[in-house]
Amino acid sequence: MKQRTRTEYSIMNTSIAMIAQALAILMGFFTRVVFTRTLSEGYVGINGLFTDILNILSLSELGVGTAITFALYDPIARNDIRKQQILMRMFRTFYRITAAIVLGAGLLLIPWLDLLMKNRPDVDHLLLIYLLYLLNSVVSYLLIYKKTLVDAHQMNYLTVLNHNGFLVIQDICQIVILLTTGNFILFLIAAVLCTFCANVVMSRKADQLFPYLKESCKDQLPADEKREIGRNVKAMLMHKISNVVVNNTDNLLISGFVGVISAGIYSNYFLVIGSVRQVLEQAMQGVAASVGNLGVTEDKEKVRKIFEILFFIGQWLFGFSAICLYELLNPFVAIAFGRNYLFESQIVLILCINFFLNGTRRAGIIYKESLGLFWYDRYKAVVEAVLNLVISIVLVLKLGIAGVFIGTFCSTLFTSAWVEPYVIYKHRFACSPLLFFKKYGWNLIVMAAIWWGTDYICHLWAGSAMETLIFRLGICLVIPNLMLWFVYRTTPECKEFFRLIQNIFQKIKQRVMG
Repeated sequence: MKQRTRTEYSIMNTSIAMIAQALAILMGFFTRVVFTRTLSEGYVGINGLFTDILNILSLSELGVGTAITFALYDPIARNDIRKQQILMRMFRTFYRITAAIVLGAGLLLIPWLDLLMKNRPDVDHLLLIYLLYLLNSVVSYLLIYKKTLVDAHQMNYLTVLNHNGFLVIQDICQIVILLTTGNFILFLIAAVLCTFCANVVMSRKADQLFPYLKESCKDQLPADEKREIGRNVKAMLMHKISNVVVNNTDNLLISGFVGVISAGIYSNYFLVIGSVRQVLEQAMQGVAASVGNLGVTEDKEKVRKIFEILFFIGQWLFGFSAICLYELLNPFVAIAFGRNYLFESQIVLILCINFFLNGTRRAGIIYKESLGLFWYDRYKAVVEAVLNLVISIVLVLKLGIAGVFIGTFCSTLFTSAWVEPYVIYKHRFACSPLLFFKKYGWNLIVMAAIWWGTDYICHLWAGSAMETLIFRLGICLVIPNLMLWFVYRTTPECKEFFRLIQNIFQKIKQRVMG
């Protein structure tokens, strides 16, 4: 009962952070609309391309943040200040090295930029623009390592509030710059300054919460603990490579094989889909530190039950959101960015299916990372990356843009979708995952039927883009949730889901009423 209260408290704080994140996303949409309407399609394409290039360079981080976070759970549970100091000192050194590597690799890439752009757009000061993107990426590694300790103490909402608060400030500055000057260089400088200020504020907040971070500590970890962290970092490197290849090469492939303008069109869809994903992942990530604590203090059966509840919540949230995105994306893009930025409905469908499939993995990823199960599926990550690249390149030559996204779907379906739950059940729960996979399969059938039914109703009426958006929004808010409730209302997972929602609203009401 004590752990349940702790988890609910974490979810409550996460809901507050989600409000801040939703505000930042709304401002981000508005900034993107102004950006797209103010600048040419070439700038839109360059934005998506350079962002993905620097995400690939972030491979130098190696996923060490996840490994360090896991290593912190045990000393935090035992209130071992000395070990926390040692780990954070290691993390600080590593992030400084990472910033230097990203800077060096980014500079070495400059002579090869033209090879990554088919039909290079007519954009002035392209090199300076790239250097500002690179600087923003390098600055993001400075002073931010302390946020890991805040997250490990189950205070992730503080880092989210800080991050999104400065994103809102950044958006306001960028909108003013675009509307008054239309200068893309100033637009990027505002991003660099806001990133730096956000890191400074987060660093000072961590120092206030944990004064021992400023104390001198020259102790070293025992050799066996260093080996364990090194082992986890090696495994996380493989996962990091897979994640970057699967999620951050789409723009590169589209830019290289189709054109920079098409990459810009995709970046608008990615913005909307990515923003929804961020909110939902934040909702689930709020319990990650609690899961890490569970792994230290609770038995396997308790941990398994919470996993199944979290997995059910993820399927509901991401399934409902995928349906909404499929029905609403094109009307929204037409209104916000213009009809020249639209994809065909088949491409949107593939994007939304990928969104749902990756969303169903979220509970497994949280558990795998929080419980330190990085090692057991490390080769899966490599296979997934290779499959993604090979299938995407083959299909993009035959199907165009759709082939890139089909490659992502196939690589995920053949690897992560089933390997991650298998690893958790075998190496943490010590039981067969067969019953879980049967339930998973049934849930997919249910979601497909609800998706089809909602789509059928949405197409019973058509009008202008705005009228279509409003009509479909009403349908999507009601029909999928009503049907999901009807199918699952008697299951333990559904009852627990609604109990958590009820408790959150009660606590919000208590805070508002004082």
